[in-house]
Amino acid sequence: MAGTHRRTAPAPSPAASTATGRDRSFDVLRAVALVRVVTYHTFEWPWLGYVFPSMGVMFALAGSLMARSLERPAPAVLRSRLRRLLVPVWLFGLVLGVAMLLHGWVPGPDVLLWVLPVGDPPGDAWGEQAWAVLWYLRAYLWFVLLSPVLLRLFRLAPLPVLVLSLMPVVVLETVSGVPDGRLGSALSDASVFLFCWLLGFAHRDGVLDRLRAPGALAVAAPLMAAGAWWAAGHPADGSYDLDDIPLAQALWSAGFVLLLLRFRPRFDGLVRHPVADRIVTVFNARAVTVYLWHEVALMAAVPLIDLMWEVPALERHLPLDSLWVQFGLAWVLIAVAVVSLGWVEDVAARRRPRLLP
Repeated sequence: MAGTHRRTAPAPSPAASTATGRDRSFDVLRAVALVRVVTYHTFEWPWLGYVFPSMGVMFALAGSLMARSLERPAPAVLRSRLRRLLVPVWLFGLVLGVAMLLHGWVPGPDVLLWVLPVGDPPGDAWGEQAWAVLWYLRAYLWFVLLSPVLLRLFRLAPLPVLVLSLMPVVVLETVSGVPDGRLGSALSDASVFLFCWLLGFAHRDGVLDRLRAPGALAVAAPLMAAGAWWAAGHPADGSYDLDDIPLAQALWSAGFVLLLLRFRPRFDGLVRHPVADRIVTVFNARAVTVYLWHEVALMAAVPLIDLMWEVPALERHLPLDSLWVQFGLAWVLIAVAVVSLGWVEDVAARRRPRLLP
């Protein structure tokens, strides 16, 4: 996933990060984005997408890191990125696939999409909450595969390419409509977040640094205003949730990410705190694991809460009917997944497997 660019060495100080060329603020932003994803999938608060559009942020961070990686030969970079993404997905598919088979799922030929998820892998209704998160990894896979060409085009004409990158989502949402099936899903998601991916290129190449602060505000503010305006006029089932309004998501995320990458907030105080710095390191080293398994953790928390109702002391002293309990239990289960399954990310990156980075 975006966010699959990690290391397992102990986190350096901010000064050391500068010396090694690694932007520690990226690590903090990725950790925040992952926490926001889990929070949203627990509480489904529509306003979270406006406060922090985590998917746009994650695609932008990944785009910047991909541009940096492509300073090396493209075939080697693509092999590395695909390996880091696909090996954890294969494990996830194996575990979830067996569970779905036990619940009556009968796979067809499209089961091969679990091997190379260029389209949404198949599954049954029982496991849908778990496998639905794969849309992000499918979009990320396509952006990685297309990045050598996209980066070449971007460097030929950065500003025109950025402007034109918003055209597909505008056309799909206002003119042609989104095709049905897997093709439509892939086109829709790619069109929504293409601008953010290219903003990552712009960040890496210094294009954003050449944009003066007033100019950045002059571009970002209308984009975000247009996104909010479109959402207000096109609610999905009465909701203004950006996740359900693709064009609003694209425009709001574009403006937000532009400001975020242009002004680059620093987190020196946070990363100097040993516990916080350690958490950020673990999140980045296990980003794919956290993302892949967080919905499974939320699903598993429900029967655990049912069992807790059978314990009188817990029933009396804990608000078991509150989503906060599910949220807390989910993080415990995510931690279990990180310890028990996260080492697969080390194998995928050809590092020595460790329980914790």
